[in-house]
Amino acid sequence: MTLVAGVDSSTQSCKVVVRDLETGALVRSGRAAHPDGTEVAPAAWWNALQEALAAAGGLDDVAAISIAGQQHGMVVLDAEGRVIRDALLWNDTRSAQAARDLIDEVGADAYAERVGVVPVASFTATKLRWLREAEPANAARVAAVALPHDWLTWRLRGYGPADESPLGPDLEALTTDRSDASGTAYWSARTGEYDLDLFSRALGVAGREAGGTSDGDPGADAGAPGVVLPRVLGPGEAAGRTPSGVLVGPGAGDNAGAALGLGAADGDVVVSIGTSGTVFAVTDTPSADPTGTVAGFADASGLSLPLIATLNAARVLDAIARLLNLDHDGLAELALTAEPGAGGVVLVPYFEGERTPNLPDAKAGLHGLTLASTTPANLARAAIEGMLCGLADGLDAVRGVGVTEQRILLIGGAAQNPAVAAVAAQVFDAPVVIPAPGEYVADGGAVQAAWALTGERPVWTVEAAERLPVDTRAVIRAQYAAARP
Repeated sequence: MTLVAGVDSSTQSCKVVVRDLETGALVRSGRAAHPDGTEVAPAAWWNALQEALAAAGGLDDVAAISIAGQQHGMVVLDAEGRVIRDALLWNDTRSAQAARDLIDEVGADAYAERVGVVPVASFTATKLRWLREAEPANAARVAAVALPHDWLTWRLRGYGPADESPLGPDLEALTTDRSDASGTAYWSARTGEYDLDLFSRALGVAGREAGGTSDGDPGADAGAPGVVLPRVLGPGEAAGRTPSGVLVGPGAGDNAGAALGLGAADGDVVVSIGTSGTVFAVTDTPSADPTGTVAGFADASGLSLPLIATLNAARVLDAIARLLNLDHDGLAELALTAEPGAGGVVLVPYFEGERTPNLPDAKAGLHGLTLASTTPANLARAAIEGMLCGLADGLDAVRGVGVTEQRILLIGGAAQNPAVAAVAAQVFDAPVVIPAPGEYVADGGAVQAAWALTGERPVWTVEAAERLPVDTRAVIRAQYAAARP
């Protein structure tokens, strides 16, 4: 049996799956926690990867591995390959003003045309502008900029500071993939190239794509001046090997990894409810939304991935469950005792600001309270309805750039909550399919590993746990639309 491994290095944890190359059957898995916060030392991800790999039985019998991970996070390295400062994660909103400044300088329409996205605080470019302005001494030390999965792939292949890694700090060996590169706001899914002018506007210095081959040997550009940006690998292209000889795939952003793991195809819209919420689809044509609502990302298969993201997803349920002194099962049971529309109670769940719509300084609001409607059951249901209404607004936006769905694939830990499933059928106006529970981002990494190993994308069966017919209750979204900013 030939084994391949996939990794999901997410905001909250690191998950590893080991699968049979031929059938895709899960052989074993492992997991390790990440620290909380919007600013994290990348070393914590590396330690968690080692722990999760050990829990999954190690790599001794694994032929190939690929790492998918949280998008946008800023990992800045000095000339010795050392991390200069803790990484700013996608959900760190301190760069909101930097995003506005970049838009003022370049124009929203120009950004959408050039790189398929309009800057918001999540994107790497805005974090680099923040670094340049808030920490100029650190900015002056930057020799390379990577994303979380880029850095982990580089370390797994044996690179890093000379006293921590067998191959040393070869920045030319940094690689990324098109899906993660498209979330930086300085790489274009349409052209397949970095927009170095936009990178320079962010950090204030010139950048260049790494000139190394897949094994890290210097290419024509090695040693040229400018901050090194990871070489962008194509679908199924190997990044190199670990020091022990395991083939390493290109990696992916988390949403693109989930699309691969699900086998998402034309007509599928994926709604993922994790720390963040996302709505995305795989399409043939790159999108460019000058409003910035829909990000024109690339996927990990050579196609496009129009996507919206919300900052407030499963954590909304966490917060209200704590308030009501319930666990998630108790919250679901209580919510299902309330009627659709929660008696007029509406939660607009912008607890940590919001990305879609772009309101980084917003706060949550509870609306429609009367003496009669203020009940624990209505509050529990309003939390679920509010979270899903934000995602339904995102579905409308994705439709606005030409996506036509035949079904919605609802994934993420919260998708297994029976109240979330039931309310989703009432909020969305399309059939909802809930795939069997799984680590679909890590599964996407395993697909990449198999692809890099064999040269062909594998086709593995994904089972559906539940199929929900359309049961739309218009009152839910109508109330939400009236209450939101």
